[in-house]
Amino acid sequence: MAVDLSFYKSFIAEEIRDEGRSEGRDQGREEGREEGIAQGQAAAILLVLEQRGIRVPDEARERITSCGDLGLLRTWLTRALTVGSAAEIFDAE
Repeated sequence: MAVDLSFYKSFIAEEIRDEGRSEGRDQGREEGREEGIAQGQAAAILLVLEQRGIRVPDEARERITSCGDLGLLRTWLTRALTVGSAAEIFDAE
């Protein structure tokens, strides 16, 4: 006598799919937060330089705004407080 196990297989598959969706959402939220923080750091760097009267060439602006490394952005932000030119932010890398 064969027993129909399709309900259990479907239930288990549904549970696995739900777990995967949940993990994917959590990962997406975390990546979104990090991206938002990076954008904020980049904006802060550019604001500091602007307020200090330091011109930011397009290539430097692009490098700053496209960076996703939060540690590096923090280093650049700290340097932005004291450098004499935008290029000096990238020194010693």
